[in-house]
Amino acid sequence: MTDSRESWSARSGFIIAAIGSAVGLGNIWRFPYVAYENGGGAFLIPYLIAIFAAGLPLLFLDYAVGHKYRKAPPTAYKKLMNSESLGWWQVMVTLLIGIYYASVLSWAGSYMFYSIGQQWGADTEKFFFSTYLQNGEGLAFGFVPTLFIGLVIVWTVVMFILYGGVKKGVELSNKIFMPLLVILFSILVIQALRLPGAVDGLNAFFTPNWEAMANYKVWLAAFGHIFFSLSVGFGIMLTYSSYLKRKTNLTGSGLVVALANSSFEILAGIGIFAALGFMAYSAGSSVDEVVSGGIGLAFIAFPKIISSLGAGGDLFGFLFFASLTVAGVTSMVSILQVPIAAFQDKLGWSRKRAVTIIAGGSAIISTLLFSTHSAITFVDIIDYFANNIGIVGGGLLSIILVTWFRRPLLKELQAHVNQYSSIKLGWGWNFLLTVVTPLSLLVALGLTLKSIFAEGYGGYPLHILLTVGGGTVLLFVLGAVLLSRLKDHDAAEK
Repeated sequence: MTDSRESWSARSGFIIAAIGSAVGLGNIWRFPYVAYENGGGAFLIPYLIAIFAAGLPLLFLDYAVGHKYRKAPPTAYKKLMNSESLGWWQVMVTLLIGIYYASVLSWAGSYMFYSIGQQWGADTEKFFFSTYLQNGEGLAFGFVPTLFIGLVIVWTVVMFILYGGVKKGVELSNKIFMPLLVILFSILVIQALRLPGAVDGLNAFFTPNWEAMANYKVWLAAFGHIFFSLSVGFGIMLTYSSYLKRKTNLTGSGLVVALANSSFEILAGIGIFAALGFMAYSAGSSVDEVVSGGIGLAFIAFPKIISSLGAGGDLFGFLFFASLTVAGVTSMVSILQVPIAAFQDKLGWSRKRAVTIIAGGSAIISTLLFSTHSAITFVDIIDYFANNIGIVGGGLLSIILVTWFRRPLLKELQAHVNQYSSIKLGWGWNFLLTVVTPLSLLVALGLTLKSIFAEGYGGYPLHILLTVGGGTVLLFVLGAVLLSRLKDHDAAEK
């Protein structure tokens, strides 16, 4: 039977799309903060070790499974070791991430236009929480029109790309957006480096705290960040590699993706901390007093920096939020490609039907849930549980099943990768994947669960954590169990 599965136009198309998936919002607002909090310049040592000891081994495993079986996670894991439910766990993780990711992406898009004229005023925190999000106490479901409009626009753009298919949609959009992102962010970094106080910010970012190297939490932070940053362990790279042609250099492609991702993260660190240095300079304080990460950095701290620039801040703000938006679009497309491909493989759906039902259904849930006064509460809690339990748990299980219980399969996958790769996998890959990677994930998952049971998360009341966080994990489990019971439809792929 002829293999009629969609494919990338060339290996370069896959590499650009994989980089587009890896380079997302977290590279811009998460990595600089994580690095600063965990030893500054010294953090780059455990960070680089984590890439080669855990990130790349798991990335190559994802590539091997996807490329060998040419299917999305559920069908690929079913063929590999009769573990279809593991694949559906990963699908549910990507579905829920996609649903809330659209919300954050819509905020970035809205702020791109709010930056023109600096419409957030003097109190950027009040504007973000009270004026824009209209954040309420507890779980409040009142309708917020501005959030709804932003979500509709985001989902329209993303679904338009997904309808185009792998080659004319996903690949083409990445070929447009990734160069655009590099141009936008490079201009932003150059502008930031010219600001007074930028050198102080760079010193804070790069000055090594060697004592931090002895702290196990620094190493856990490095390993934990790499799993999220490279988009490994939850189906994205597995699905993307399933569209590669047979004779593909998998290890060479992986190294290019990892190098590009890390280069962008360091570039982001330079730009962000140069801007934070200016913020500290303007306020007459030290950099450590103004440093923040995540949503607080993007929507509270950065608007303050932009306002400090006066009229010239409009362009700076537009570039920053445009960069977030572009990076977010390519990542969101990759996230939703996983469930779309999974249902195509399982039920024999056409791409049009899969996008309409899966992405369309997700869009409805997303716009209803995140157009409310509790939008940021849902984003924060679902993000924490999806990343720290969903991704880590799914990645850990996939590694353990292959390396600890089905050892012969690892040899098969190694031989498959080595067939056309420029860098051959050997005993080192086996050792890292069998010992280092699973143990680091196991420790990270254990510490997360310990923290949740001992302290909760984010200061939220127990009933909200159980409802939103517990509900998130329950959906992972139910999806894994119930979707694996669906009957396969042997339909020809179109």
